Amino acid sequence: MMVAGIGFRDGATVEALQDAVRRAAGDSKIHCVAVPWDKAQDEVVTALAVSLSAGIRPVFASEMKAIQTPTQSAIALRHRGTGSVAEACALAAAGQSGQLVTGRVISGDRMATCATATKGQR
Repeated sequence: MMVAGIGFRDGATVEALQDAVRRAAGDSKIHCVAVPWDKAQDEVVTALAVSLSAGIRPVFASEMKAIQTPTQSAIALRHRGTGSVAEACALAAAGQSGQLVTGRVISGDRMATCATATKGQR
């Protein structure tokens, strides 16, 4: 199962999220879109999930903070308590056996990020 962890700024469009996913996942099938819990019902998240035929997995703040991410963004640390929202969401949704496939990738307009992870053996 491939998970796309998504971070995005207020005002991001569905096209920005789709661009970030394309840059991170290429042609891989995304089964789940993981986002911070407070953005899980945002219209752009719903539209992204529909366009990918994927489910949505809200990730709680405590889950994000508990995950060490390879990327360390000062902005993400200040606002969310994690080095990368996208990486933390992807890994949280993939579970304990999950592995990061692609680290944080930024959309062309810099409004969204995506990282991918799979469930599998560590």
